[in-house]
Amino acid sequence: MNFIGELQWRGMIHDLTPGTEDQLSKEMTVAYIGYDPTSDSLHIGNLASIMMLVHFQRSGHKPIILIGGATGMVGDPSGKSEERNLLDEKELKHNQECIKKQLEKFLDFSNPVNPAEMVNNYDWTKEFGFLQFLREVGKHITVNYMIAKDSVRNRMESGSGISFTEFSYQLLQGYDFCWLFEHKNCKLQMGGSDQWGNILTGTELIRRKLGGEAYALTCPLITKVDGGKFGKTEAGNIWLDPKKTSPYKFYQFWLNASDEDAAEYIKKFTLLTKEEIDDVIRKHAEAPHLRTLQKMLAKDITIRVHSEEEYLAAVEASEILFGKGTTETLKKLSEDTLLSVFEGVPQSEVSRTEIAKKINIVDFLAGVTRIFQSKGEARRMLKEGGVAVNKEKVSEEFEINESYLLNNHYLLIQKGKKNYYLVKVV
Repeated sequence: MNFIGELQWRGMIHDLTPGTEDQLSKEMTVAYIGYDPTSDSLHIGNLASIMMLVHFQRSGHKPIILIGGATGMVGDPSGKSEERNLLDEKELKHNQECIKKQLEKFLDFSNPVNPAEMVNNYDWTKEFGFLQFLREVGKHITVNYMIAKDSVRNRMESGSGISFTEFSYQLLQGYDFCWLFEHKNCKLQMGGSDQWGNILTGTELIRRKLGGEAYALTCPLITKVDGGKFGKTEAGNIWLDPKKTSPYKFYQFWLNASDEDAAEYIKKFTLLTKEEIDDVIRKHAEAPHLRTLQKMLAKDITIRVHSEEEYLAAVEASEILFGKGTTETLKKLSEDTLLSVFEGVPQSEVSRTEIAKKINIVDFLAGVTRIFQSKGEARRMLKEGGVAVNKEKVSEEFEINESYLLNNHYLLIQKGKKNYYLVKVV
């Protein structure tokens, strides 16, 4: 597989230095991408660079993942308007271990020919003294060169300014590339387009300090067609960690993408071939209401990040709101998924003593919960078959007890076709 050609048709190249393609065609090449370890999880904003590494390894080259244990203690000013919080060594190490587990779902760390490798720049900078750094790194890059970078200039022109700590970031990142070039034969650094300036500082340092030639390649920052920030919702980032973003919410994010966005995402975030993607887009255009494109996109990414089991559970959970779910489906949902599915529907709490013994459905609906304003209204709806408990229609004689609780805490009441109420028993 031709790496550059693969990225080009997928729309994943923003900039690359001259000679990059020649280098890749000449020999198995080592390349790296750096990740900020300020969280114990990556998010979907990292997916584009992860997929670059995936394609790189599939093309026969060796990918290195650099965890910025040292640079994470400094903070990258690129795209940031304020100084970030600094982390301690223990927290950074924990975050690194969590990130590797997530990347193992994408990259092969045991391939005998070109295994993925993870390194931490803290390992080669923790003993690097300040005076030594100035002599071996600082003297090779001029202040004029550093100030010319957009990330620095933008911060200097902003009201908040930039500290010397963050100003020095590009030297630290440049030294990472230089160290990897010298010790790991790494000749290419990749990243998002906002990293172009920092990456070029690395190629320049390699040229001036070691007399070597190194290369840079960046992908476009992913944005939504409407101009909104990709991966951001009202609730915040969409994380790869199921504890931070449930598989159901993760699946829903992709399922709810616009047609235009989904057509771009499926190229950038899946391994489907051009022919397969063209076929899905064609089928989607013939019947857009079926959302074939979004379903294929959501399926592929949810299985890759979570599992096929979590994907199937997310599909079943999604169908509940459209009347296809059953009591058995509800019982299989985890508490997090249940709350995710019914986020936004009216919720109320009742005491467990209220249902410790059997309680008539009319008393429960019109007395304990006030889902209905009167018992008469509740009886009329029950007679018409318009009330369901946990997706099963019930009659006026129905009695609720603890055996009906979902996850030992919840009851789902449905009033008519579309009105849901989630009752929590405490």
